[in-house]
Amino acid sequence: MVYIGRIKTTFIKNIGRELFEKNAEKFSTDFENNKKIVDQLANIRSKRTRNIVAGYLTSLKRNEEVK
Repeated sequence: MVYIGRIKTTFIKNIGRELFEKNAEKFSTDFENNKKIVDQLANIRSKRTRNIVAGYLTSLKRNEEVK
């Protein structure tokens, strides 16, 4: 069974991809670490939005490692 998670908005994906392209080596598969890095690199005021971006980056990194 394939689990399909929440669908991310275009806004989240755009921020996530931009951060990932510029700083891919800084991110890891650890969500807590990614939250701190997103907080440093991006000016996101909302904690919820920051966490969603960090989660998206974590999934991007996991997918990158699988390939």
